[in-house]
Amino acid sequence: MEGQQVKWTTTTMETAQWFVFMLASSVALPIVIGAIFDMSLIEISGLMQRSFFIIGIASVLQGLFGHRLPIMEGPAGIWISIFSVMALTSSQRGETLKETLQVLEAIMILTGIFLFIFGVFKLAQKILPVFTPLVTGTFFFLLTVQLSGIFLKGMLGLQQGSESIQLIDSLLAFMTFIIVLGLSIFAKGWLRNYGVLIGIMVGWISFVLVKDGAKSDATVPIVSFPEWFAFGMPQFDISIIPIAFVTSIVLLSNLVASVVAVSQSIYDKPRYNQQQINRGSIFSGINHGLTGMFSALANVPLATPAGFIKLTGQKRKMPFIYASLVLIGIAFFPPIVSFISTIPAPIANATLMATFVQLVGLAINNVTIEPLDSRKVTIVGVSYLFGISTMFLPVEVFSELPAVVQNLASNGLLIGTALVITLEQLWKVDESSSR
Repeated sequence: MEGQQVKWTTTTMETAQWFVFMLASSVALPIVIGAIFDMSLIEISGLMQRSFFIIGIASVLQGLFGHRLPIMEGPAGIWISIFSVMALTSSQRGETLKETLQVLEAIMILTGIFLFIFGVFKLAQKILPVFTPLVTGTFFFLLTVQLSGIFLKGMLGLQQGSESIQLIDSLLAFMTFIIVLGLSIFAKGWLRNYGVLIGIMVGWISFVLVKDGAKSDATVPIVSFPEWFAFGMPQFDISIIPIAFVTSIVLLSNLVASVVAVSQSIYDKPRYNQQQINRGSIFSGINHGLTGMFSALANVPLATPAGFIKLTGQKRKMPFIYASLVLIGIAFFPPIVSFISTIPAPIANATLMATFVQLVGLAINNVTIEPLDSRKVTIVGVSYLFGISTMFLPVEVFSELPAVVQNLASNGLLIGTALVITLEQLWKVDESSSR
């Protein structure tokens, strides 16, 4: 009986920590996208509600039936870029922001159809040989570079229109970062296992005490079902087919990289198979279709849970599933969503930054798993230089290019990953001369 009580307590605590991590990973981006598309507070709250709902459903479907790993679903870097670029260029095409959102609904649905087809006809497994340790390591590293800048801006209080560093926000954020990282590395027992949960709760409470917290004055119903096609009916056009197709190919690379990262964190080495990737592609397609229907932000299996698992030592899947179900449940209660949306952005960003420390370690481990000869150094160097430098270019410089090219060329993560794959495939090792 006592053993069952301990197991129940452990499962509850692990579920709570997964839930808090999922919230920290989900709260910021709906706010960012809402600001880009000039949404009101009520519209942003609705977007957050729908995002929680879809993230929870997508995570459960993948965890139980898809790749079957504890990998949280969340907005992919390429989708953030697509949303941002299309918002910028919509006025140039004479479209309103609402019409652009309707086009984005259609792109997400079409992308889902392609991903579903890739999985059903077992085309997804064809790309597996391409993802060598050098490729996955480069993907992880560029991902940390791309997102760490966003996290640091959030920690410094530079989001939501602020142009100068907010000192109090920054101090509380770095305090949270140090608590999460310190407990996860130097503490023992339950303090180490629940470092993320403890850190974000201490940071949130401290923020409320010091700054009196953020409050939502919007009047919302007690219970409501997430709205279908909140942006309006999707606007399909033949010109979006290439965008959806190329995006689906990129998202397959995202799927493989995340499965590699999380399986490596759980089993200490990458463990996956072709059927797993095919199933993951099928359910990524289903999840994209649901995202388009519910006018949310398109999700993919994220690599960040690999860092979370490394930090906390939580390798069991069921607490992750329970946390996903809780996330689905709260989406039906707008007052709870409004309360959660008051989690301070600096605290959420600090928590995510701490989990990225382990992801950087995975990146370095994958790149250096074999000795770096001049060939590999050149491939990695070229990919890093062009991938990272693209991230520093303003989106506006691509505005004269076709829409398809804009969405691809402006994404440094995609450019770097495409370069490392292309160079490694074209520059083959001459095995006869190496003997």
